[in-house]
Amino acid sequence: MAQDLPPEATPGPADRSDRGAPLPSGCSAEPAEKGPAHFTLSQGASEGAPFFGRTLLRFKHFLIGRPLATLQLPHERIPKWKALAVLSSDALSSVAYATEEILLVLVVAGTASLGLSLPIAGAIALLLAAVAFSYRQTIFHYPQGGGTYTVTKDNLGLRPALVAGSSLMVDYVLTVAVSVSSGVAAVTSAFPALHPYKAPLAVGVVVLLTLANLRGTRESATIFVLPTYFFIGSMFVLLGLGAWKIALGAPPVEATTEATRSASEAIGVFLVLRAFASGCTAMTGTEAISNGIPIFREPQSRNAATTLSWMAALLALFFLGITFLAQHYAIHPAPEETVVSQLTRAIAGHGVLYYAVQASTALILLLAANTSYADFPRLANFMAQDGFLPKQFTYFGDRLAYSTGIIVLGLLSGLLVALFRADTHALIPLYAVGVFVAFTLSQASMAWRWWSRREPGWPRGLVINGVGALATGIVSLVVVVTKFVHGAWIIVLLIPLMVAAFSWVRTYYQCIERVLALDPDARAFGPLKPGWVVVPVSGLNKAGVNTVRLALALSERVTLVHVTDRPEEGDRVQSEWQRHFPALPFVIVESPYRMLVSPIIAYLRACRPQAPAGPILVVLTELVPQRWWQYVLFNLDALKFKLALFFMPRVNVVDAPFHLEEEG
Repeated sequence: MAQDLPPEATPGPADRSDRGAPLPSGCSAEPAEKGPAHFTLSQGASEGAPFFGRTLLRFKHFLIGRPLATLQLPHERIPKWKALAVLSSDALSSVAYATEEILLVLVVAGTASLGLSLPIAGAIALLLAAVAFSYRQTIFHYPQGGGTYTVTKDNLGLRPALVAGSSLMVDYVLTVAVSVSSGVAAVTSAFPALHPYKAPLAVGVVVLLTLANLRGTRESATIFVLPTYFFIGSMFVLLGLGAWKIALGAPPVEATTEATRSASEAIGVFLVLRAFASGCTAMTGTEAISNGIPIFREPQSRNAATTLSWMAALLALFFLGITFLAQHYAIHPAPEETVVSQLTRAIAGHGVLYYAVQASTALILLLAANTSYADFPRLANFMAQDGFLPKQFTYFGDRLAYSTGIIVLGLLSGLLVALFRADTHALIPLYAVGVFVAFTLSQASMAWRWWSRREPGWPRGLVINGVGALATGIVSLVVVVTKFVHGAWIIVLLIPLMVAAFSWVRTYYQCIERVLALDPDARAFGPLKPGWVVVPVSGLNKAGVNTVRLALALSERVTLVHVTDRPEEGDRVQSEWQRHFPALPFVIVESPYRMLVSPIIAYLRACRPQAPAGPILVVLTELVPQRWWQYVLFNLDALKFKLALFFMPRVNVVDAPFHLEEEG
């Protein structure tokens, strides 16, 4: 029977007659004695992909744009007035809902308690000044960008840094959810007919923000300047007009909404503390400038510190101004209209200023959400580099953005918006916990730095950051205690779980590194020859013959395996194959229940202990049709085999695709 064996299928060394043929540049098979060869991928490298793959790629390019080369990564340096727009939108936007959150708590005890809103806002403004002053110290000591995670890891160690990172991640997700929900509320206040569709509108905005950031929308001054200064200008006009009317003796306007009363809750310390905790949402985003120092022009630290002072002053002015005017005009929270909308209508009616304020508020809130799309992926990248998150978070996408972080943020915030039906008031109790835990850890880290390093000016720095840490720590406790039953318990439980999960990820990666580590005494390596090669076969055909020839090129120990539920059919297939490959062992695996993959797995497991030393190779035949839709005509057995064999130790899979287009 040996004469029936095709000459080209005879086991033996591969034909080397083309050894002298030149290879294309970058494809050299010779030893790299003069350094590595280089092959650069062009943007059109995907043109040869199958139709289905090309279609998906075109759709992806339509959504997020064509890929950018890594060298196109921008490094923009901007002046202070532009940086204020880029980095302050998150903080400034909080005035859209901070006063309302104070009033929502106080109004439960009756309208008489609303007079406490201004003293509470004043206390929050003082806390803001202390925190801003503390962050100025961080800016001068971390000119590369003093993110809370980085500062905490540098001074307090990994475990506190994980708490900071977890708190910040929660903060960023909630920033998107709260800002988008509040922005949509500004729109529905101006157009009440849209109020029933708040949740779908908010989810749609999250989807659009996610797609926009996947396209590589960065902290561009051009994008941020106009909406931010439009909001700043609108606030100045609104507050100025309100103050002017009060100066002219305009009487307070009666509230249009009846305040709800509760006999079960009277004015007391706990109520005031709860209102204070709710109003502290005005301070979210204060740390953004200390994170973004690298985008400032030189001298970076001084410019960043100046911009932080501007931002804190504007935030305090707007927050106190809105709270004062809301108290004067007897504004009460209403379920279908925001406090800012009511206040603007009371001062300016339904004219141009009203719609300008509502539009600018919606825009600044959307920009605030967008800042999280820059900060969350960047934080996830830092944590992934330290091994606390999957490595996918460190990779740039097609548009030089951290796509994995952007997608995860979009999914989490979109889910949160849908679950809470875009209700800002329901989301706020979850918000402040992570913010103030991060504030506290950042300031405590700086205080410890001053104490441990005793750098010039350390007593003053220790007092500043120590007071900041103490103040924000107390506020953290107040927020947790007063808002615990209103939702803060979720964050209190979630942060330790996140820390445990991050620690597990790092431990697992360290275990993998130990498994993959080479012997330090190892030198050059030779080829790893397979101990045994198994080829699953069906009826004799050209594709199967090519697979067996490939297997013979890899090893002389090749076994053909055929699975059947009919023994007589197996005998016929065996005779066909052995007529062409008489020297190869042929095994018939009977499968009375007509299964295909499981019998092969069972056979490999049974034979693996007795198999020769070395890896076991399973060489699979896979037919590749000319058109993507023709795959529905095939059983995809090779794919099933690969999925099943992937998890078998010591077993490697070699795919032998047979392209029907080329062979047809």
